[in-house]
Amino acid sequence: MAKVKLNPILEQIQGQVGDLVFKRYGDEVVISRKPDTAGRELTEAQLAAQARFREAALYGKMVMADAETKALYAEAAKAKGKPVFSLTVADFFNAPTVNEVDLSGYSGAVGDVIVIQATDDFDVAAVAVVLTDADGNAIESGAAVETPVNSGRWIYTAQTAVTTGTTVRIGVTATDRPGGVGEANEMKII
Repeated sequence: MAKVKLNPILEQIQGQVGDLVFKRYGDEVVISRKPDTAGRELTEAQLAAQARFREAALYGKMVMADAETKALYAEAAKAKGKPVFSLTVADFFNAPTVNEVDLSGYSGAVGDVIVIQATDDFDVAAVAVVLTDADGNAIESGAAVETPVNSGRWIYTAQTAVTTGTTVRIGVTATDRPGGVGEANEMKII
C-alpha cells in the first residue's frame, strides 16, 4: 500500500467525497473507492447483522443522550484510547461471561454462599441466581452482590434450607448494561 503525505486540508476530510471514501484509523487517513453494491442481494445472515448493528447504534445514541451513563463510558474510553460511541457499540456486541460458579460454600443451609466470577468487556450490571430441584420446581432465586465492588466476584447468599438428598440445579445469569446475557448452570446433590 502506498503512503502519501496529504495536504493538511485533505487530512480533515472524513466520509464520502464523490466515489472516494475517507476513513480515519487513529492518526492515519485511508482513502478508498466507494464499494459497488449494485445488483447485490444480501443474505439473511447479512440482513440480521445489519439489524443487530442498527440496535447497537441505537444503544450508543441512547448512552450519548444520558449524561450519567455517557460519563461512565467516557472514562473507560479515555483509558482505552477509543471513542466513546465505539466503546458503547462494542459493549452491545459483547455479552458478559460467567467464568466460574463456586459451590464449595453451599450445602443447602440458610446463609450458605455461592460465589460467581463474571466478566464483561465493560461492566457486568447484575448477576441473578435461580435454584430449582431436579424436577424444575423453584427453591429460591435472587440477586447476587458484587463483593468487593468492581471485582467481578459476585456472592449469592441462600435464603432457603434444602433437605438432604435433594439435587439442586443452580442457574446463573450475568447481564451487562446493554442487556447482553451470559449464563451458566451447575448441579449439586445436597
